Amino acid sequence: MNGKIANLSLIILCGILFIVALYLVFMWVPTEANQGIVQRVFYFHVPSAWVAFLAFFLVFLGGLVYLKKRDPRWDIMAYSAAEIGVVFTTITLISGVIWAKPIWFVWWTWDARLTSTLVLWLMYVGYLLVRAYAPASQGPAFGAVLGIIGFVDVPIVFLSIRWWRVQHPTPVIGGGSDAGLPGSMLLTLMVSLAAFTVLFALLLRLRYSLRQMEGEIEELKLGGGI
Repeated sequence: MNGKIANLSLIILCGILFIVALYLVFMWVPTEANQGIVQRVFYFHVPSAWVAFLAFFLVFLGGLVYLKKRDPRWDIMAYSAAEIGVVFTTITLISGVIWAKPIWFVWWTWDARLTSTLVLWLMYVGYLLVRAYAPASQGPAFGAVLGIIGFVDVPIVFLSIRWWRVQHPTPVIGGGSDAGLPGSMLLTLMVSLAAFTVLFALLLRLRYSLRQMEGEIEELKLGGGI
């Protein structure tokens, strides 16, 4: 019962935050002077990337703890987070190219930020393939190792625009005295980040519960209970 109440609370909170975020993005925040209306993709692109990074951190953490304790709950969490992380990395890549076309006049350019993000996506797609096709007895350990190795790319993606000259925009938060967002844009971004983070928490809870039930069904099948 407590789990259902928690899920319902997250659904309500997520709905409220997304309604507020959509209002701020499309009705309240001013249009960026140089990029125009396409810049509003920013309020979905950045939160999607944040959720992907958060998901892959949980894959990294779950893999480490699983290898140490062999507790299947940590493996379930890591596997669930990886699935969600791949979805949000896909959204990040798609929203990025939609934003790039009117600004850079190309759908894709092989700069460090874009290329490292694509590599990150490929590595965790590989993680999901390993989990799907590796033997059940070895899949969790193989996945844990791959998830830990794959996380190395996350700080590379994040820091790429600080380390190299790239076509990607410079950081708008923590990027120095010349960087920064006007207050209205920063508020809109923060609300969008909150909405996407709550959505991630809700999806993780639901996927974790579903994977637990799948595991229980498999055990019943093996034990002849079904």
